[in-house]
Amino acid sequence: MNTVNNINNKTMKLLTTPLKGVMFFACALLSLSCGAQTLNSIQNSFANYKQYALQEKVYVHTDKGAYMTGEIMWFKVYAVDGTYNKPLNLSKVVYVELLDNNQVAVLQTKVEMRNGSGSGSIYVPVTTNNGSYKLRAYTNWMKNFSPDYYFEKNITLVNPQIAPTAVAAANPSDFDIQFFPEGGNLVNGLTSKVAFKAVDKSGKGISFSGAIIDQKKDTVVKFTPTKFGMGNFLFTPDGANTYKAVIRVGNNAAVVKDIPAIDQQGYVMQLADNGSGQLQVNVTTNTKTDEPDLYLFVHSKQVVKVAKRVVPTNGTASFTIDKNMLDDGISHLTVFDNNRKPLCERLYFKRPSKMLAIDASADKTEYGERKKVSISLATKDNAGKSADANLSMSVYRLDAFQTLEQGDIVSYLWLSSDLRGGVESPEYYLKNNTVEADGAVDNLMLTQGWRRFQWSEVLKNKPATFTFLPEYNGHIVTGKIVNTITNKPTSDVVAYFGIPGKKVQLFTARSDSSGKLLFNTKGFYGPGEIVIQTNTQYDSTYRIDIVSPFSEQYSKTQVSPFNVTPDMQASLEKNSLGMQVLNLYSGKDIRRYYDLPADSSAFFGTPDKVYKLDDYTRFTTMEEVLREYIREVYVVRSDKRYHIKVISGAGFLEGDPLVMLDGIPMFDIDKVIAIDPLKVRKLDVIKDRYFWGAADAEGILSYTTYKGDLGGVELDPHAVVLDYEGLQLQRVFYSPAYDTDNAVASRVPDFRNVLYWAPAVNMGGQGKKQLSFYTSDQEGQYIGVIQGLTADGQAGSQYFKFEVKK
Repeated sequence: MNTVNNINNKTMKLLTTPLKGVMFFACALLSLSCGAQTLNSIQNSFANYKQYALQEKVYVHTDKGAYMTGEIMWFKVYAVDGTYNKPLNLSKVVYVELLDNNQVAVLQTKVEMRNGSGSGSIYVPVTTNNGSYKLRAYTNWMKNFSPDYYFEKNITLVNPQIAPTAVAAANPSDFDIQFFPEGGNLVNGLTSKVAFKAVDKSGKGISFSGAIIDQKKDTVVKFTPTKFGMGNFLFTPDGANTYKAVIRVGNNAAVVKDIPAIDQQGYVMQLADNGSGQLQVNVTTNTKTDEPDLYLFVHSKQVVKVAKRVVPTNGTASFTIDKNMLDDGISHLTVFDNNRKPLCERLYFKRPSKMLAIDASADKTEYGERKKVSISLATKDNAGKSADANLSMSVYRLDAFQTLEQGDIVSYLWLSSDLRGGVESPEYYLKNNTVEADGAVDNLMLTQGWRRFQWSEVLKNKPATFTFLPEYNGHIVTGKIVNTITNKPTSDVVAYFGIPGKKVQLFTARSDSSGKLLFNTKGFYGPGEIVIQTNTQYDSTYRIDIVSPFSEQYSKTQVSPFNVTPDMQASLEKNSLGMQVLNLYSGKDIRRYYDLPADSSAFFGTPDKVYKLDDYTRFTTMEEVLREYIREVYVVRSDKRYHIKVISGAGFLEGDPLVMLDGIPMFDIDKVIAIDPLKVRKLDVIKDRYFWGAADAEGILSYTTYKGDLGGVELDPHAVVLDYEGLQLQRVFYSPAYDTDNAVASRVPDFRNVLYWAPAVNMGGQGKKQLSFYTSDQEGQYIGVIQGLTADGQAGSQYFKFEVKK
């Protein structure tokens, strides 16, 4: 019997051994399958989000960074996609604002964009206060996202009529310091790299000495910054202890600051660049539960580059990344668990290899007053071949007030635009390829890293919803229609948006379920009055409110403190005198505008018939005009009211036509009959039914007065009349030519400190260009700043200098 049992036991072992192998193999396959599903799920969610959430970036090149009131600020706007930095022809309007310290807009304008670029100017009123201001720019589409994505830069304005207030001495203890554990969290018993950043009120990094102490006041670790107030240290927190940071600036008293909270359980992340072309990502955890698989997801500018899965061993997982797999610029590294929950995240920066090289040089290093300056420009791609590029160039005088600005289009597109807050000297990180610069840029990634979305939103797998539409066909004016009786928004009501004038411009919109109206006002330029109304013959109980198109969201970035130092006095006096002389002697030249686009036709195109009333017998009433020689209409009077019927090829059209006076709809036909015909120059007639946007009309009669001022006709009291500015009119940059002896000998003073501004320098396929301008009567050192972009997203910046002497 024992022998039989032994045989049976041996037989069972032989049978179960391969069964265990099969089960192990099946579990492994199931694990791999689940892991692949998790990775695919994350990638699919990310791809779905990206499909809807197109990212735009805007960069603004100003002619300089400091202005006197009474001067004109010139600027060029570049709009690119957030992935490849290529010019993006999506938004046709960019909003530009100048904000004070209280986020109040002191200047606002709308700039027309074509093929991803546009230009404009802002006159700085003489009533503007001294101060540092924030210039910001964005599109309507960008308003769907955080205002941290808007372009921002500091601008200094000085009013020579207002004495600058004394600047309080900087308090050494008045600074801000923040700590950023690598990966996001401090975890009990796990070693983390902790980055820090300390800045003063102006946002500049400070030098200091610091230490982490525990509740016993024992020093755990000491640290000091290495560049721009930033650095890092290794720290292993003990959950049983409490910690504080003690900071000392110079010989001043120490300041105690909090450090991030310590989690009892969690994950930490460490990124190491081993110098062999690979990155090592180590993830450590102290969780006591079963170790879940971990997933590393890496994307560069919303393009997936790496998706890996690792099974942790003894609480540790390690991922290896080939740096060649990453795009230039900033990459986001995120670690997930099996439940697609993000555990750790950090950024990594790879210096761009594809940049536009700009060669710029003046034909001399020194010039006299009113002399010609010739500039040679050449552009090449990263392969050294000639490159076509769209550039902008400014030439201005350097002094104690106006210095060379920090940052350029290269550092903005590749770095600053993807980081939270201001970046001190952003060009440093791209122009220097040293060990020190590598450490500095990594600290920057740790202290100012962020993402353009929340993973919780991405992983919902729901189409993103957006409030603001891209303005791909012109400026969108937004309104809201409310029933004045119920005081509730009203849907399905047609509204008319007219601009009084000789050019007939009419736009229509139909309200949606929330009462919103969207008027697509293509071709609307300059300031003026607008008239918005419904057809009051049917809809007389509605109120229309127009919404400001400018963003009401603001970033937390503070402008630099305004500081006028004694060494600036001579420069300020010279600039003030130059501004006054320029406005006095050349006021008409500096305020000259380009003509508007030549298209002056009405929205309905070529009319069926044009009646120039001077070609006919002049009658004293409009009823006589219509009855006697306007063959396409028939005037009737019923129920004590006038009606006009348009006669088409098929007979009478039903209902009254759309009648306009200088582009403004007149729904009351009695008022139309009362128009003084002696003030009307012409009448255009459309004799068929016409569809225009949300509206349709039984023919169109369009009256145009001699002055385009409605001929004294009163508008319907329900109509909304507002002052409103369309797209900005383009100023002509004033740059006199001293190409004759008489021009050189002219006694009209020329005190320009901005000698040249060219917002659209197109290099062509040869990548070469010759530009020229003339110096003024102002001596000093001048700098020329050139910035620009190629069609494939290669950005470049360069400058040259020369001297002007008597």
